[in-house]
Amino acid sequence: MNEPTTPQVNSHPAATFLAIRALAARELVRFFRQRTRIVGALGQPLIFWILFGAGLHGSFQAPEWAPAGMTYQEYFFPGVVVLIILFTAIFSTISLIEDRREGFLQGVLVAPVPRVSIVMGKLVGGTILAVIQAVLFLAIGPLLSLIGLAPAMQIGWTIGTILAAGGFLILVAFSLTALGYLIAWPMESTQGFHAIMSVFLMPMWLLSGAFFPVPETGWLAWVMRVNPLTYGVAGLRQLMYAGMEMGESPRIPGVGMCALVMLVFGAVCTGIAVWMTGRRKSADQR
Repeated sequence: MNEPTTPQVNSHPAATFLAIRALAARELVRFFRQRTRIVGALGQPLIFWILFGAGLHGSFQAPEWAPAGMTYQEYFFPGVVVLIILFTAIFSTISLIEDRREGFLQGVLVAPVPRVSIVMGKLVGGTILAVIQAVLFLAIGPLLSLIGLAPAMQIGWTIGTILAAGGFLILVAFSLTALGYLIAWPMESTQGFHAIMSVFLMPMWLLSGAFFPVPETGWLAWVMRVNPLTYGVAGLRQLMYAGMEMGESPRIPGVGMCALVMLVFGAVCTGIAVWMTGRRKSADQR
């Protein structure tokens, strides 16, 4: 059997952009045709926020850097936003396994476009979906407060904080989608991906400061400090509550440090994803 030939790659910027746009648009079309994904990505985090917020409201002790009067639901709110982004990244990148099984991925791999355009098309589409759902939840939270299902939110939005929080959301969404891509790429079954999600991605979120504050000392404190998602949650929390007086503490890094860590993390994940996509894989030749 003859070895498949490598197509002549068209590296013109216009061809690269068209490939990225086509693959990103495909992700959007697929998402809006599968409305159950919206329920899965928004429903469970919303239930978490309402139930855990109500159950732990009385026992929550705000950390020293928290604004006066911060409730547990206010503390938990940015973490739930990041959970929605994480779920969307999982759902958007797990389709790589389905695309390989259905033969679509093999067709994309023999197209005369750079491998980076294949990766970026997937990541851009997943990032857009994650940001859309995160923004929907950011709108739903204050609405639930108005109807009595959640306490009043003390988010002090300004034009500057909205733009900064939006840019940070895009950065976190892109980084988590890139992480999901490099996990999903070598997988042969969706069951394997769900196993990785259970033992790696969900603990990564739980140990990000989303569910409980970073301890002062101990091994758990070190694990949470080296977790890149900790900086995603901390940066978003500070931007969301920028209008409130937040104290300084080494347990919550500054917004600049959070953005730098997420930028480096996203760049590393994207670089690995491009390298993995460029490697010849036997499953992609069937």
